[in-house]
Amino acid sequence: MAAPLRRSGAYTIPDFVEARLASPAARRVTSVMVVIIGWLYIVPQLHGAALAIGVVAGLPGWIGSVLVAVVVGGVVAAGGMRAITYVQAFHYWLKLTALMVPVAVMLFWLAGAPPEFETEITFPVGQGPAGQHPYDAASLMLGLVMGTMGLPHVLVRFYTNPDGVAARRTTGLVIVLIGIFYMTSSTMGLIARATAPDLADPGVADTVALVLPSRLLPGPVGDGLTALIVAGAFAAFLATSSGLVVSLAGVISQDLLGGGVRAFRVAALISAAIPLAVTLATSRQSLAGAVGLVFVFAASSMSPVLVLAVWWRRLTARGAIAGMVVGGISCGGAFVADFLHLTADEVLARFMAQPAAGTVPLAVVVTVAASLADGRRVPPRADRYLTRLHVPEARGGTTSAGTSRRVSRRE
Repeated sequence: MAAPLRRSGAYTIPDFVEARLASPAARRVTSVMVVIIGWLYIVPQLHGAALAIGVVAGLPGWIGSVLVAVVVGGVVAAGGMRAITYVQAFHYWLKLTALMVPVAVMLFWLAGAPPEFETEITFPVGQGPAGQHPYDAASLMLGLVMGTMGLPHVLVRFYTNPDGVAARRTTGLVIVLIGIFYMTSSTMGLIARATAPDLADPGVADTVALVLPSRLLPGPVGDGLTALIVAGAFAAFLATSSGLVVSLAGVISQDLLGGGVRAFRVAALISAAIPLAVTLATSRQSLAGAVGLVFVFAASSMSPVLVLAVWWRRLTARGAIAGMVVGGISCGGAFVADFLHLTADEVLARFMAQPAAGTVPLAVVVTVAASLADGRRVPPRADRYLTRLHVPEARGGTTSAGTSRRVSRRE
């Protein structure tokens, strides 16, 4: 998706949908979905900040949430895209260092006195991959992979690249960097399993990284490592929230406030304030589970439309709207039903807990069927726009940027 979206000439997902389908209605529905996804994704970041400040400093959790929301809203309003790009780059290396250093120190310490543990007790099969139902694993993986493309702050990041080739290359490098980060965090989880298995209990699992250093290395060393991890945690909360607020502010300022720098700044403050209010009014659930639900919702509502818009000529505005609405409602309904425990049937309960395997294909089928039924409304410039998305950067001495400008003038 990276290179075509970079070549599209669109700055936000609603911009892209409107340009591809020539439909203000499709843009409005897309804007609603983008705002819902963005706000749902910011809330776990603010809950995480509340958790961190409460565990480490013993302060009321709302202080951490308010701190992150104020900083993010202020930075985005004052600096915009360029400022956030540098902020996110710095935050990545900070949070990676904040995990790698404690992990290295703990591994070095354990090398001198390896812990003794019972494998069956420390690594219970029922809580590992072998204990997970195949449907749950496959459905969650589908939701995570497809959901990444539907997150509203992904498309806007490609505009820090000069062209589609650079966007594709950057995406590959980012996957490697994210892989390194998660290998480091998984290593910390492995250390915790072997040395402090009680931290795996559901009530305290989210605090493992904050509690483990002091558990293994009581005193100044453990406190110093904990402080470093806290810095990395807040870097993660700030980086993710900043990217989301940038994308949401772009959508809200253009679609509701008439555009312009002043509208963007007001929209940035709104984009940070509303999730903060939701955070303060709700209780924290499992952070990993909450983030996963957002990915699944994005995969069900936005991703099928984006994929078809890039590669399928016959997509229509009515098809896109139908797919987004059906995918979003079916996924959201499954989450509500699971939360309220509305069924005792094992199969239905499993689907409601992990609905992506059903809701993503449903959204695709509805989008395709509605588009085929609306075949005469295929945008007349669909072929030219798809050419714009897929023409390589250098072909016959012409860059895709030049091609895009000429296509825009003709249109």
